[in-house]
Amino acid sequence: MDTQTLVYLFVGTTFALYIGIAIWSRAGSTSEYYVASKGVHPIANGMATGADWMSAASFISMAGIISFVGRDGAVYLMGWTGGYVLLAMCLAPYLRKFGKFTVPEFVGERYYSQAARMVAVVCVIFISFTYVAGQMRGVGIVFSRYLEVDINMGVFIGMAIVFFYAVLGGMKGITYTQVAQYCVMIFAYMIPAIFISMMMTGNPIPQLGFGGTLDGTDTYLLDKLNGISQELGFAEYTGGSKSTIDVFFITVALMVGTAGLPHVIVRFFTVPKVSDARKSAGYALLFIAILYTTAPAVASFARLNLLQTVSEADYTKLPGWFQTWEKAGLLGWVDKNGDGKIQYHPGAAFEGKPSFKKDETGVNGERLLENSATANNNELYVDRDIMVLANPEIANLPGWVVALIAAGGLAAALSTAAGLLLVISTSISHDLLKSNVMPHISEKQELFAARAAAGVAIVIAGYFGINPPGFVAQVVAFAFGLAAASFFPAIIMGIFSKRMNKEGAIAGMLTGLIFTFAYIVYFKFVNPAANNPAHWWFGVSPEGIGTLGMILNFAVSYCVALVTAAPPEKIQHLVEDIRIPRGAIAPVAGH
Repeated sequence: MDTQTLVYLFVGTTFALYIGIAIWSRAGSTSEYYVASKGVHPIANGMATGADWMSAASFISMAGIISFVGRDGAVYLMGWTGGYVLLAMCLAPYLRKFGKFTVPEFVGERYYSQAARMVAVVCVIFISFTYVAGQMRGVGIVFSRYLEVDINMGVFIGMAIVFFYAVLGGMKGITYTQVAQYCVMIFAYMIPAIFISMMMTGNPIPQLGFGGTLDGTDTYLLDKLNGISQELGFAEYTGGSKSTIDVFFITVALMVGTAGLPHVIVRFFTVPKVSDARKSAGYALLFIAILYTTAPAVASFARLNLLQTVSEADYTKLPGWFQTWEKAGLLGWVDKNGDGKIQYHPGAAFEGKPSFKKDETGVNGERLLENSATANNNELYVDRDIMVLANPEIANLPGWVVALIAAGGLAAALSTAAGLLLVISTSISHDLLKSNVMPHISEKQELFAARAAAGVAIVIAGYFGINPPGFVAQVVAFAFGLAAASFFPAIIMGIFSKRMNKEGAIAGMLTGLIFTFAYIVYFKFVNPAANNPAHWWFGVSPEGIGTLGMILNFAVSYCVALVTAAPPEKIQHLVEDIRIPRGAIAPVAGH
């Protein structure tokens, strides 16, 4: 059976599984739609949280960015993994004790203010749409390569699939679908990694192969990679170019952003008891660590294989995968010196990403480009987001492994996209309509509004997937920065500070969100030419500015709270009760 047929078989089977689960677990009430009736087992919730968390950024893009930037990519590993420790220790059990449906609902009730709730809704929408843009882009990339369609068409297909099982099943359907998706994606990630580790180092454990020697030699994998990189003019793979302060700020932004992400937090509302929330976080960290400890190895294997395969290679003798990724628009080669060989060096190969002339090839077989070439001697464009997906093909693994990685990539992107869209829809239907605009609507009407909001959100997410503001991991990093600057301080002070009031929380959230959003927009869209350390505040990049936004949030919240009235006494008692995580709900008089 050829590889393309296997891809259709694997992808089709997994989609049928997801849709079947959605139909089986169709939500019939708002409680099932929002929090799966709070009946999910901690292990299942841990797996679902892992799938929700291990998005296209983790599965597709994280190893890709590490393979290009080397040691500097470790900020994603440290930040995203450390965030779960913070979440498990400081947030999960207390939020479950509070026992509401959404993060804006917690903010609204803790800060006794509909205005605070509305600010939280705005934050949810900003964060979730920024995050979901990266997921839809990931869906488009996978579909464009494996179904051989245009990236934009791949986004449309992904929109249709997510619409079906997210809108139909709600949190109940998404939870059990994500359990299946976790299993698919972890097998899809680990099996190629194990194969390639054995082929390159003789060690079946990728984490050990990463630090070992190449099979049959005394040369360490990383030494070999450093040597080839430097010969071609790239920086040393194990070196780092980021400043210490930028590494610190990006890591903290990703860490506290993880703890403030609404689609992750809501998962801890779905378990029966407070103790189960902490267990869920522990299981989630375990399940996530399997992939995260493997990512550096995958990145190194992919980078070394790519450099050895394409550098100075005769284009006509390259394996078929190269031309296939060219057709998908994610690889591009222009023969600047006319020698028929690929010269891969630092610098942009083209002006922007490759835009191919339809069905036109050059003298040496390369696909002709609309873009004019830049002056440097680099002839090859490689999209960072293809490294994990192309890795099995570069390593010449069997077709079924290629098909498995396709199914895993789609599972990663679709699982997180569904969770984000659910958060958007519940914020609109529950926090905006039910709690403010239309308080007297019935449960059936609220459920319909949630599904309609999810449908509209999918359309908007599709637009951002077609017109993304960056590559997948970069877009997701912005979402984390926004979460760190807006939600995290409000939640952490809401749990641990009886003195924090509504005025302080609102002022802090608005300050953090506006500052972080403005900084990112300025350097990424308004004046991208200035996006370099010489112009950044304190040398902090847009990916790390969420940490500074968080600090401003804390400072503004504290100062405003000091000069305004203290919270009502009942709110102070509520804070005390939240911090005692006993049982599933607060004690009720007479029980």
